[in-house]
Amino acid sequence: MKAAVFHEHGGPEVIRTEELPIPEPGPGQVRVRVRASSLNHLDLWVRRGLPIEIPIPHIGGSDIAGEVDATGEGAEGVPRGARVVADPSLDWAWYEGVRRGADLPNPHFRVIGEHTQGGFAEYALVPADNLLQLPDHVAFETAAAASLVSVTAWRALMGRAQLRPGERVLITGGSGGVSTAAIQMARNAGARIFVLTSGEESCRRVGELGADVALDRSSGDPRELIREATGSRGVDVVLDSVGEVLMGTLIRALAPGGRLVTYGATTGPKPKVDLRHVFWKQLSILGTTMGSPREFREAMEQVFLGHVQPVIHSTVGLEGVAGAHELLEEGGVFGKIVVRPAG
Repeated sequence: MKAAVFHEHGGPEVIRTEELPIPEPGPGQVRVRVRASSLNHLDLWVRRGLPIEIPIPHIGGSDIAGEVDATGEGAEGVPRGARVVADPSLDWAWYEGVRRGADLPNPHFRVIGEHTQGGFAEYALVPADNLLQLPDHVAFETAAAASLVSVTAWRALMGRAQLRPGERVLITGGSGGVSTAAIQMARNAGARIFVLTSGEESCRRVGELGADVALDRSSGDPRELIREATGSRGVDVVLDSVGEVLMGTLIRALAPGGRLVTYGATTGPKPKVDLRHVFWKQLSILGTTMGSPREFREAMEQVFLGHVQPVIHSTVGLEGVAGAHELLEEGGVFGKIVVRPAG
């Protein structure tokens, strides 16, 4: 099979399209003929060399949509040819168990395309339990663009932040895949939405998705832009992936009793925060990543019903994965880049 693979960490140039053996499904696994996958910022971190063990040579791609091609022992009940999309979170039971105080052997929960080989290939292996049947009216490209970002946004807003109708929410990194999904989810939840993004065109597009106020961070100091837009009341919820350079500003933007949910740190993981704002306003700072199997199905149901429509920036073949990494790294993407394997 053809795959976009890297043998060492580095820049986008380390990714090459190669011929590899078609993998055989093990116990409980299904082999999916990949019809579409998509890039996430996670792919950039993995390629650069996160401080974790990954299989090398490595195939990235946490989003997998396609057709069941073969099944392993214990997964024979999954029909061949079924149209499916994969839940990218692995071993979520470990997280839930440890949270409840269980002593479990696994070191952490894992992610397809990070801790395992992913979907930037013609075939991929997925646990049968992670598959969700794809309705006929939903395109493979739509499902692939939606899966990781939708479950991330859904858990962050509805699970961790407990967003309620009428609340004010500030979403940073407005052009990203999680943010474009979150804007639509917050709109459907009846919130008033402020979005921090970059450039007039991006401001226009987040407005079309449902943002009430779009703030162009390239036009001035983000602190002043947010303060002027939100006024003395501030916002009830912040959803942030930017991290270090904005954290102090975002803490200040929260109203008393507000909640900040962080799911990324694209500008760095070590912010300086004035804790007096945190305890005086009785704020909550909440971390989140990925989501549970139930939350994945809830999020994808929003996509299947058309309530959330993933934004697709462009579509490339396997030979275009390196260039897609470069474009995402430069910040030139609005929404998701979909990868469509040839054949």
